[in-house]
Amino acid sequence: MRVERLEVDVTAEADTLILDLYRRLPKVRITDILMDVDNDTGLTEAFTHLRTGATCKDRLGLLNVILAEGLNLGLSKMAGASSTHSFAQLARLSNWHVESEAINRALAMVIDAQARLPMAKYWGAGQTASSDGQFFPTTRQGEAMNLINAKYGHEPGLKAYTHVSDQYGPFATQVIPATVNEASYILDGLLRNPTGKRIREQYADTGGFTDLVFAATSLLGYLFIPRIRDLPSKRLHVFDRRSVPNELKGLVGDKIRENTIIANWPDVLRCIATMLSGRMQPSQLLKKLAARPRQHDLAIALREIGGVERTLFIIEWLLDTDMQRRAQIGLNKGEAHHALKNALRIGRNLVQLRPHAGGIRNG
Repeated sequence: MRVERLEVDVTAEADTLILDLYRRLPKVRITDILMDVDNDTGLTEAFTHLRTGATCKDRLGLLNVILAEGLNLGLSKMAGASSTHSFAQLARLSNWHVESEAINRALAMVIDAQARLPMAKYWGAGQTASSDGQFFPTTRQGEAMNLINAKYGHEPGLKAYTHVSDQYGPFATQVIPATVNEASYILDGLLRNPTGKRIREQYADTGGFTDLVFAATSLLGYLFIPRIRDLPSKRLHVFDRRSVPNELKGLVGDKIRENTIIANWPDVLRCIATMLSGRMQPSQLLKKLAARPRQHDLAIALREIGGVERTLFIIEWLLDTDMQRRAQIGLNKGEAHHALKNALRIGRNLVQLRPHAGGIRNG
């Protein structure tokens, strides 16, 4: 099996048009943009006081802290660049107002407001998304010291695993170890908030091409479209080998164990209900099932369901060039988001980890 490369579907004049549009954009200060966004969305209201629950009265100072976090600049350098706030003032705001849950609430407010903009409708309907991990090196101290992935060199680091909608909205981000398989985290972002639950097609890189993820996404009502790793080596799973035409027998692999699926179907439904209820994150459940596939009947049943879904997907992928193009466009939007984060992370090349209420975040 092989797939022909897609032909370019964009005219040569498009690059010229894009550059012309960029030249027409006015030059503005990023602090002014933040103020405008807060005026329109009220994002600073999400950063309530950790003890009293009151909203932050120092809106300008809080935006300075958010900007320092986003640029990976650090509060000390931000205080040096600010004429309104000292390091002590920014540190106090950071310690008492900025934590993981507040950041997630603010992000949800911004994404919801962005989705209502008329321009967002031209980018997409908000029903497809891509997800991918982005590696960030860390300093040698702290929890990430031993998290070295040879794929990214010999420096320790972490990954930010982000879901980006077709409207360019990053609606879910998780910090995960650089050494883990990304596949198990795909469903976390989709089930975390209303934006993720509206998604119908989910695109992912080759790391998501696993039978467990195919099974879980299908049972949850998502159409999972990953890049296919090493397509010529893949085999199609069937219920009855005798019914396969002779011309296709070379593409057929294992037989689907239908009785295993039937026997474990109640447990399969309980597993999916556990994910939907939020009692356990899908990534934790999938990792537990993947760790002992031979001993666990539920894991075997899910793999058999995943084999069915993966076979159907490969057939549709081979025949549907529109699907291939949609997936490529979706993944390109995720790559554009990665490029934006790299461009904004001007403060320090390395991410320094420090403990904070609600989790670990950039310093």
